[in-house]
Amino acid sequence: MSLVDLSNELAIGIDIGGTNTKFGLVNHRGQILTQGDIPTDKTPDIEDYIEDLFNALQPEIVKAGNKPVRGIGVGAPNGNYYTGTIDYAPNLPWRGVVPLAKLIGDRFNLPCTLTNDANAAAVGEMMYGAARGMKDFIMITLGTGVGSGIVANGQLIYGHDGFAGELGHTVIRPGGRPHWSTEINGSLEAYCSATGIAITARELREHYPDSTLNNYKSEEINSKVVFECADKGDEAARETFRFTGQLLGEALANFIMFSSPEAIILFGGVINAGDYIMKPTREHMEKNLLPIFQNKVKLVFSELKEADAAILGASALVWEAK
Repeated sequence: MSLVDLSNELAIGIDIGGTNTKFGLVNHRGQILTQGDIPTDKTPDIEDYIEDLFNALQPEIVKAGNKPVRGIGVGAPNGNYYTGTIDYAPNLPWRGVVPLAKLIGDRFNLPCTLTNDANAAAVGEMMYGAARGMKDFIMITLGTGVGSGIVANGQLIYGHDGFAGELGHTVIRPGGRPHWSTEINGSLEAYCSATGIAITARELREHYPDSTLNNYKSEEINSKVVFECADKGDEAARETFRFTGQLLGEALANFIMFSSPEAIILFGGVINAGDYIMKPTREHMEKNLLPIFQNKVKLVFSELKEADAAILGASALVWEAK
């Protein structure tokens, strides 16, 4: 019987975004040995896209030499872990239900595991990042939208149909701000994403005539501009983050009382606002918890580099696959 050196194996991580697809070859230690990308939005035909992906990745696999590739993990919007399909993703060029895992697996002749991008991030954090050794945590990604992954008893929660964990679309203000895409009123994403922060800043600056935010055109205001203004002492910008942190903290309190996690891992550009958003988040989280939950749950920043996290998260699916 020959021995197999598992530490020598590699995993392919693929992150599919609306504009670009990133990929990389990753080892057991979470080191990305090689990476690249191809456009997502330039290939409306899925077969052409798969071929482009194969042509970009195959030379990298060959370069890896005698290191065996264990499999492929894919994180994608509306990715369904159970079926391996992307289901009606609004920001991808392929319509309907796309059997992506099968198409990729057949073309590469490798097992392929698919889930949504936030779930992939949670698995990556558990394997390579701040959640190492944790069996109960919630991953919240705060970027253009709000994504999430829930881990309980060491297992990612997929639900009966593969779509569990859409905490960003839970309603935190009934009858509140309409979401620009789902049209649901008062969802977490409508307020606490980078997009939501920009909307709040545009609304609040009207009540602060001296705010430097009034020097910007409406379309120029984004979460980065709001942070820069807050850092210079602008009251409207600071109130934007205080209000956002309050709503985020209230929502996190609900999530904690639902699954009693050891920690909430926060990831994404929004957390770069630091104490402007994190102080009110912690304050309102604790304020809205029952005493049995108070001062138990850590708020932790992701340890994964933002540029690498999507690839690492997708690759981690390979090691998790049974």
